[in-house]
This record gives sequence, C-alpha cells and structure tokens, in this order.
Amino acid sequence: MANIFENLEPDVAAELELLSRLIYDLRENRIAVLEPYGAEDEAALLQNIQSGAVAEHPAYEHYLAARILAETRETARAVLAERLKEAARI
Repeated sequence: MANIFENLEPDVAAELELLSRLIYDLRENRIAVLEPYGAEDEAALLQNIQSGAVAEHPAYEHYLAARILAETRETARAVLAERLKEAARI
C-alpha cells in the first residue's frame, strides 16, 4: 500500500492529517447526535419532530447540531480534496 504522505512536505502532511481527523470526528459526532432518535439523517429527525414522534425539545436543537456537523464535514472534505490536488501538482 502506497504511503501518500511520503513525498509531501511535513507541514502539508500534517494539515492533511488534521483535516482527515476533523472529517472523521465530525462524522462520528453527527452519528452520536442522531443515534438516540434512531434517525438515519437530519431529514428523518426533522420528520420525526414534525410528526410528533419525538419531543421538539431538545430534538430540534439536536437536528440543528447534526446539520451543522454535516455541513462542516462537507466543507472540510472539499478543503481536503483541494489540498490533495495541490499536493499532487507539487
């Protein structure tokens, strides 16, 4: 298995590692927020709130938190993809 970090500058490799860890942590925290409600995603949790299947408080706050975690993860993934492209050009 190729080590993608071996030809990178140490600061670039460290940034990629931190971004990867952030993406993992955001994913796991989103799962932890949704899990108590048995919701697959934010839309499912919102539907459960709207239908009255779960109490609005604190479920709505958890819905917002899950959305923020998902959106932040997507942003971090885009940054990581861009950094990987830049690193490939070097």
